[in-house]
Amino acid sequence: MQELQGQVPRGFAVHVAPVGILDDGRDDLCVIASQVPARTAAVFTRSRFAGPSVHLSRDAAADGTARGVVVVARNANVATGPEGERNAVEVRDRTARALGIEPGELLIASTGVIGRQYPMKQITAHLEDLAWPPAEEADLAAAARAIMTTDTRPKCLTVRIGDATLTGIAKGVGMLEPDMATLLTFFATDAELDGDTLDAVFRRVMDTTFNAVSIDTDTSTSDTAAVFANGLAGPVGAEEFEQALYEVALGLVKMIASDGEGASKLIQVEVTGARDAAQAKRVGKTVVNSPLVKTAVHGADPNWGRVVMAVGKCQDDLDIRQEDVTVRFGDIGVYPPGADEDDRRASVATYLKGNDEVVIGIDLGIADGEFTVYGCDLTEGYVRLNSEYTT
Repeated sequence: MQELQGQVPRGFAVHVAPVGILDDGRDDLCVIASQVPARTAAVFTRSRFAGPSVHLSRDAAADGTARGVVVVARNANVATGPEGERNAVEVRDRTARALGIEPGELLIASTGVIGRQYPMKQITAHLEDLAWPPAEEADLAAAARAIMTTDTRPKCLTVRIGDATLTGIAKGVGMLEPDMATLLTFFATDAELDGDTLDAVFRRVMDTTFNAVSIDTDTSTSDTAAVFANGLAGPVGAEEFEQALYEVALGLVKMIASDGEGASKLIQVEVTGARDAAQAKRVGKTVVNSPLVKTAVHGADPNWGRVVMAVGKCQDDLDIRQEDVTVRFGDIGVYPPGADEDDRRASVATYLKGNDEVVIGIDLGIADGEFTVYGCDLTEGYVRLNSEYTT
């Protein structure tokens, strides 16, 4: 597999534009669609306050076919009542009409401030003039920029799988504690796979990548992840496709974690020796979500006691025993402590100061279950950004 820049899977078109969600001239509407029928697999937030976009998209993806997605950025259209529901339907239906497809062939996603209605006058005026396919060359990197909210940089990766191309884009830097999916994440490919294989592969990859990242323990109301495969490049092996999808998804996850709101460091927690993968994931999430661990990493404080404290919060895991657990920062073992404790702490402080990507390794000493989770440090910037988010 070869990582590429700028290449787009065959048969996909992209349109981005500023429609005035906020009055700053930024692109905030994005359409990605295959010009031929495509198979799809998708997963969504399980929030009880999921927006109408999630409900519409869940229904559209249920039969395993969809041509693409329209995204409205910087307005979540959540908790907006019947008017918000009607607006989501209208945006989806008008976009589908412009594309010359049925509304049920199109997903819709929204992300941004909760509780505000769409500026429908601006959106519908733009969609009335939308010509498809667009005259501009397909640009998924532009799509990655258009779906951003508080992201500081776009997230887009492309690889080759034999004759096929796979591109993934993602947005998100806060409100990240996924449950079935996370943020907005879309993959386009011209590879050909049967629907059952695509769905199974997609769900496995999402579980070990996007469901393994957490910034602040808050679950979004709008999380949507989907893959569209139009088959124009012909069939590819399922294992080869899964490996490519995993590599792209993991790359996007690391971009998201390192771009967490106010973040200065990526935190990777590798849990091994667990009873099973579920326990390893639970322990890893508990550690990466701990504000005390996050602030210690940010301040390069070699206080490994915060890590064992976080592991100890898994109170129902009665097979976790202090005497069996080991902890390391990078390659530096810190627990159990030794006679050279001062030297170890000095080494950890140096490691934390000198690395933008911090690895915390935890072995539970129970069995062979393992899981890796991703997050970021907690900084003054996170507090500042979120205290001023709507003002």
